[in-house]
Amino acid sequence: MCAVVLKVGGSNLKFVNIACINIVVAANAGGAFSPFGDITTLMVWQAGHVSFSEFMPLFVPSVVNYIVPALIMSLFVPKTQPDAVHAHVELKRGAFRIVGLFILTIATAVAFHAVFHFPPVMGMMMGLAYLQFFGFFLRKTLPRSIAKKKAMAIANNDEAALKRLGSIVPFDVFRRVSHAEWDTLLFFYGVVMCVGGLSLLGYLSVVSEIMYTQWDPIWANVMVGILSAIVDNIPVMFAVLTMNPELSMGNWLLVTLTAGVGGSLLSVGSAAGVALMGAAHGKYTFFGHLKWMPVIAVGYAASIFVHLSMNGSLF
Repeated sequence: MCAVVLKVGGSNLKFVNIACINIVVAANAGGAFSPFGDITTLMVWQAGHVSFSEFMPLFVPSVVNYIVPALIMSLFVPKTQPDAVHAHVELKRGAFRIVGLFILTIATAVAFHAVFHFPPVMGMMMGLAYLQFFGFFLRKTLPRSIAKKKAMAIANNDEAALKRLGSIVPFDVFRRVSHAEWDTLLFFYGVVMCVGGLSLLGYLSVVSEIMYTQWDPIWANVMVGILSAIVDNIPVMFAVLTMNPELSMGNWLLVTLTAGVGGSLLSVGSAAGVALMGAAHGKYTFFGHLKWMPVIAVGYAASIFVHLSMNGSLF
């Protein structure tokens, strides 16, 4: 998404900044109502506090969390249009089948967890196995496929197709995995280790006693969302799960919502914001995001209000 914004926006810094903020809000809001949409939601599902189908009441609050800031920010988007670019895009061999394997992977993870009570990671690793077997098939049949396409291109006198055949490389899933943001993953690993150390020393027990015993759980969960903007939502959710407070279904959904969408308040509050600052270096910045924090906070408050209004029976 950031690559698309940079291509469309070019040197229009105001458009790029607003668009990147919108992407961060959309990514965090879209992941709040699905276990596969965000790591924080996945953590709550994997811990067994909320089942897969019980996350659906968060759909409307998540939409509100995105729509409210997006409508306000749309009023400030520059009224300019980029030059149209017409380019031929050809899907690579096996593209549609890989999309099907992705859907099958999600179904496998859900089925394994619901039927066999396996951790969701087992289903996702099975999906990696699907992809590896299919990649092996693509590599073995690549020479035959190239020969067939070359014969068709020569028959049709299509020089462009012949040039494209020269850029075909065998599909290798592990080469794609090697391009993952390992620095970001190691950052989260370090933070989770720190949270585990705080739990071992007893600090989390003290925090849990103050927030979830002396405070109203609703206000405690709202504060969790604000903390997730400062510390990052993944370690904050890990800390809450380590505390393991006694909460109703409505409050578990509330902390899932707030921890997920609360990370949008600051650019460093979620993996999406950290990744975009690296991808749009100098164009999307911490202070550029900070200027729009009041608008994002309006959407944050609106989503909480909608959840409390619509799902009050779950508290």
